[in-house]
Amino acid sequence: MSEESTLEEVVIIGSGPAGWTAAIYAARAGMKPLCIEGENTQENWDLGRPPQGQLAITTEVENFPGFPHGDLSEYLKSSISEDRQYMLSEHQKAGASGPELMELMRQQAINFGTRAITEDVVEVDFSQRPFKMKTSSGQDIQSKTVIIATGARANYLGLDSEKQFKNAGVSACAVCDGALPRFRDNPVVVVGGGDSAMEESDYLSKFASKVYIVHRREEFRASKVMAQRALDNPKIEVKWNSTIDEILGSDEAGVQSVRISSTEDESQTEELEAAGYFAAIGHTPNTEFLKGHLEMNEKGYLKWTVPFRTNTSVEGVFAAGDVADDNYRQAVTAAGTGCMAALDAERFLGVDTHNW
Repeated sequence: MSEESTLEEVVIIGSGPAGWTAAIYAARAGMKPLCIEGENTQENWDLGRPPQGQLAITTEVENFPGFPHGDLSEYLKSSISEDRQYMLSEHQKAGASGPELMELMRQQAINFGTRAITEDVVEVDFSQRPFKMKTSSGQDIQSKTVIIATGARANYLGLDSEKQFKNAGVSACAVCDGALPRFRDNPVVVVGGGDSAMEESDYLSKFASKVYIVHRREEFRASKVMAQRALDNPKIEVKWNSTIDEILGSDEAGVQSVRISSTEDESQTEELEAAGYFAAIGHTPNTEFLKGHLEMNEKGYLKWTVPFRTNTSVEGVFAAGDVADDNYRQAVTAAGTGCMAALDAERFLGVDTHNW
């Protein structure tokens, strides 16, 4: 990497709730943050890691504090710069959609002086300070501190119908979407067999009339306690030795049913009436470019190395949001750790000033 580049106080890699919250706090602290928000390519969208994170592909947000049901159209137009208003929903009358919420966060960070570049980070060197990064355009960047906020993407089976009905009955987060009107008092399908699938199914049973768990084996991979809880739930029915063939519906109505087939005899198929389909087969953290540079757990999530702090295995590099959180994975928790990471970076710089 070139030695000729501006030395930044803090670089934030990623632009979801964690990244923009970190940017807001860092900017207000006078750290002049640079946010590398991700490249706006079809590949990134197809992989589920677009700029602005998972909320960029989420239509309805009901559980982010401060955005209750209501017509926010005039407020959104007055708050977001004209050159970014293409992100606003023309028909949104019920609070803020995912993209709109992210645009509000982005604008707030920009208002305080955050600079943003719409590129990916493709190479890092954290072996010595200042830390070095190279972007997808070949730009070399150096920084005293780095906040990683690249998030995690939901795993799907790869069916075309999953893409077709995403945000129209297809979801990968029961806590985020389960209480939406389309799922209430209607049957839904959950695919998976681990603890996540059990948790999602149990949560959905509070709202759905029936929850089908579709699992390709004859026993769950989940812990015995979690599995038994699902099996004892009268609203949950398990379809053993079954796989998802197709999600069926229409552009107008969204998901209406799910066709499954037997793993023992593919000619045996069944169509389950359902208003929703939830993929509960895990998440993949966006940490590929960091392998060999930072410690990760067995799932590839970055390790927080100090209790109640956002420190990683390299001093001066911090992690915020879902890239280090394989438990909660919520916008509000991501935003919280974004705040923490910015404060941790500010304190690190204050203590370490003599090294610059």
